[in-house]
Amino acid sequence: MKTATIPSVRVEPEFRETLEGLLEEGESLSQFVESALRASAARRQAQAEFVRRGLASITQTQLAGHGIPAEAVIDRLEAKLAAARKLAAKPTGSAKPKHGVRR
Repeated sequence: MKTATIPSVRVEPEFRETLEGLLEEGESLSQFVESALRASAARRQAQAEFVRRGLASITQTQLAGHGIPAEAVIDRLEAKLAAARKLAAKPTGSAKPKHGVRR
């Protein structure tokens, strides 16, 4: 199969110098760009697959009727937060000496 070229990208000279400074031993700027494109494409594919699976899961949960409404989850979290704040606001008691030792 024939190879194809990617359109050239115009960058500021300072940025090109930065990129050239990051190249590995024996690596060309073209190889660096290809590697970056491949990594970016793989990341986007993984992200799209993640979103697809998430949406499918939401749909499946809705159809099965097993979901918990967001309002119920928020209410539970707010109740836990209120309890934690109440516990944190309680005084810790008087500073009594331990084991009968007085100062």
